[in-house]
Amino acid sequence: MTNPAIVGFSGNFTRPSKTRGFVDHIVTEIAGRYGLAASTHDIVDLGPSLGNAKATRDLDVQARAILERILAADVLVVGSPTYKGSYTGLFKHFFDLVDPAALRGKPVLLAATGGGDRHALIVEHQLRPLFGFFEAFALPTSVYASEKDFADGVLASEAIRARIGLAVDDVGVALVGRQHARIAAE
Repeated sequence: MTNPAIVGFSGNFTRPSKTRGFVDHIVTEIAGRYGLAASTHDIVDLGPSLGNAKATRDLDVQARAILERILAADVLVVGSPTYKGSYTGLFKHFFDLVDPAALRGKPVLLAATGGGDRHALIVEHQLRPLFGFFEAFALPTSVYASEKDFADGVLASEAIRARIGLAVDDVGVALVGRQHARIAAE
């Protein structure tokens, strides 16, 4: 049996990226607490094949490998910068390529960043419905951080760190539930 894994995926397509750093921060917290293998990826990591892909078979080897890691993960952390009130188009395009049943029951921690507090509802009005479509288990605690929560591109807000702590607790509950379900299935 392989070590349980957590995978982070950021919808940002520029570097450096506060969103990728934010997602990676959350992934690192979860991996450290629960001893999970961890990796974080973003749109840039997918390479140029994403833009023209109409199906997963159109993705290049690197992009397919990242997709396979996402699908095989025990827990996902997904995040996007807020662009005109929603997630980025390439983020949505990537998930448009995913089989609708592939994320069923998978714990997903939803995160987003934005320029100000008025974008905070992106998680509830955009990300949660997207992962609801996949029948993923979107964890109850989501995390949104605005421009004021960062200093020099690094998360600085203690209130957001505390919220991440609550979300990390949710992951623990989800992992225990998944473990019980696996045992019952055996």
